[in-house]
Amino acid sequence: MGTRRAHLNSFKLTSLTLSIIVPEKFELENSRLAATGVFKMKAFVLQAPGRACIETVPDPVARPGDVLLQVRMVGFCGSDLNSFRGLSPLVSYPRILGHEVCATVVQGDSEMAAGTDVALLPYSNCGRCAACLRGRPNACQYNETLGVQRDGALAEYIAVPREKLYPARLTPKELCLVEPLTVGFHAVARGSVWAEDTVAIFGCGGVGLGAVAAASLRGARTICVDVDDKKLELAQMTGGGQIINSAREPLSQRLLELTDGRGPDVVIEAVGTPGTFRAAVEEVAFTGRVVYIGYAKEPVSYETRLFVQKELEVLGSRNAQPEDFRAVIGLLEARKFPVDQVVSLIVGLDEAPDALRSWSENPSRFQKIQVCLD
Repeated sequence: MGTRRAHLNSFKLTSLTLSIIVPEKFELENSRLAATGVFKMKAFVLQAPGRACIETVPDPVARPGDVLLQVRMVGFCGSDLNSFRGLSPLVSYPRILGHEVCATVVQGDSEMAAGTDVALLPYSNCGRCAACLRGRPNACQYNETLGVQRDGALAEYIAVPREKLYPARLTPKELCLVEPLTVGFHAVARGSVWAEDTVAIFGCGGVGLGAVAAASLRGARTICVDVDDKKLELAQMTGGGQIINSAREPLSQRLLELTDGRGPDVVIEAVGTPGTFRAAVEEVAFTGRVVYIGYAKEPVSYETRLFVQKELEVLGSRNAQPEDFRAVIGLLEARKFPVDQVVSLIVGLDEAPDALRSWSENPSRFQKIQVCLD
C-alpha cells in the first residue's frame, strides 16, 4: 500500500458511528485519528470547466446497506472529458469525477469478504418511475450517475450500496474497464443483434469497443468505423471484422460495397455528433435498427422521410443492466479483450488533473487514461 493511509476504523452511519474490524493489511493510522479527530481524504475535484485539482474532502458517510470501499483505480471516460470542457448537460460544479472504478471491500460480510476486489455499477435508481417499474432501472428518470449528477469515485474511499458491487478475479486495470464496456454491451442488446446481422459501429472508443466485442460474441459480422487508425486496429483486436476510416474513405460507398448494396442491418452510434447521428439513419438498411449511445452536442436535423420509408427501429441506449456487467466480467476473465493495448496511460492521483488537461488538448493521443490510487 506504500505511503497511502490504511482504511477507516469507523465511519458515520446516519447519526450513529459503526465500528468495523478489518484485516491486518487494512490497519489504521490511529495516531492521525487521535490527533485530528476525523480522517480527511484526497479527491479529484472538477471545480469548473477547465479547472481541476486535488483537494482534501470529508471521508464518506455511509447509509444503511452501504459498503465502505477503498478505491484502487478509476478510469477517465468521454463524459469526464465533456465535463472538463463544459459540454456536459448533466454535470454541475464542483464535482468529484469518477465512475469507471476498481475498489476493494473494507468491511466484509458472509457474502463478500473484506479484501474482495470489485467493479461497481455507478447508477442510482428510484424504483418508482416508469423505467424502474418496467424492469429497466438503467434508464431511471431520476438516475444520478457517480461523477456526473453526484460526486464520484476519484477519491480514496467511497461508500456504495451492496447490490451495486460486482466481485471478479480481475486486475485493477481490468476492473476499471468493466463499466465502459457494459455500455457497449447494452447497446448491442438494445439492437437485438444476432449472428445473422451485419453491424456497423460508428466510433471505436471505449464504449464502441464494448459494442464491437458484444456483437462479435453474438456471432454477428462487424464493420468498425472511425477516423483514427489506432482505434480501428484496436477494434480488430477486439473481434471486429472490416474497418472503414471515414476520414479517408467514402463511408456510404464502402458500407454498400461491404453489404452487397443493402447497408448494415444494425448501426450503433457511439460518437455523438450531428453528422454521425444523421449518417446512422442514412446508411442503415431498410427495416434496420439504429441504436444511439452518445449525446449530440447540438440539435440534429433529419430527413424524416427515411424513418418511415425504411420502416426503421430507432432506439436509445442508456447505461447498462446487471446482465451486461456479468457478461463483460466473463469476457475479461476469459482474457478475450486487449486490455494492455486499450489502456494508454496510468497516472497517480496527483497527476490526474494534468492528464485530463492533456487529453482535452490532444484527444487523439490517448485511448484510455486510468488513475491509480494505491
